[in-house]
Amino acid sequence: MKKYIKIARPDHWVKNAFILPGVAIAILLTDSIIDGLTFVRLLWGFFATCLIASANYVINEWLDAEFDQYHPTKKFRPVVSKGMKLSLVMAEYIFLIGAGIFCSMQVSIIFMEMEVWLLIMGVLYNVKPLRTKDIPYLDVLSESVNNLIRLLLGWFLVTETYQPPISILIGYWMAGAFLMATKRYAEYRMIGNPEQAGLYRKSFLYYNEKLLLISSFFYGMSATFFMGIFMIKYRIEYLIAMPFLFGLFSMYLYISFKEDSAVQKPEKLYREKKLLCFLFVFIAALIVLTFVDIPILDYYVEIRLIGV
Repeated sequence: MKKYIKIARPDHWVKNAFILPGVAIAILLTDSIIDGLTFVRLLWGFFATCLIASANYVINEWLDAEFDQYHPTKKFRPVVSKGMKLSLVMAEYIFLIGAGIFCSMQVSIIFMEMEVWLLIMGVLYNVKPLRTKDIPYLDVLSESVNNLIRLLLGWFLVTETYQPPISILIGYWMAGAFLMATKRYAEYRMIGNPEQAGLYRKSFLYYNEKLLLISSFFYGMSATFFMGIFMIKYRIEYLIAMPFLFGLFSMYLYISFKEDSAVQKPEKLYREKKLLCFLFVFIAALIVLTFVDIPILDYYVEIRLIGV
């Protein structure tokens, strides 16, 4: 059973920590009361998200087997290199969906609807005839929308009364697009052969290194723009932490230039110590700025004309 567990990628569950900013933002904006029930909902929600994500990974590994054989490292995945039965893979897929939906129902109906949306995006991304992962630019945007969904999952763990601001939703989505585009850039460079890259991922037939790098830059600018709007409107003190956010984006892009970059396998990013330092400093700055008011910053958002 080890190979069937492996294709569910439990080592990728750490990515579901992306729901935590949604929790934090909901607490900040709605003044919701955090009690023991909230932590219980968080546990149910986290495991629900892990199970639904694993269902998406299972279908991804099975349907990508014919393409992964052209990737230098993914060709060693269980579905590619070992005989696996479709009946057992589908049984695993259905089980993970059922378990994930059950866990999500322990939170709320709207939370379950977000999990179903996450599941549907996995189908659209992997399954023909649409299979968005084969369409340039749409591949990045459709995969990174899972970032937006995770933010919503975190938000609805805390409150169902309010909707999150659209600015942070788009900013979070574009941040995910930056991560995905940079990952593709690192993959394309690592393969080093446009023809082979196209056999592995059809969208690579339309990309090149310049286009991938430029698209990554565009997504990064979009993310910081919309996050800036959110900060100015809801907590202007957070603007002081923006340079650390820029540092995170820059460091992540820098890592993509390395040979066999960890950017290709985000679950391995814990090995990048400098990146983690930037992340911890950024989080620490946000925590401090949540509780420290700086009234002078209000001057810069007031509409005023300066006479001559």
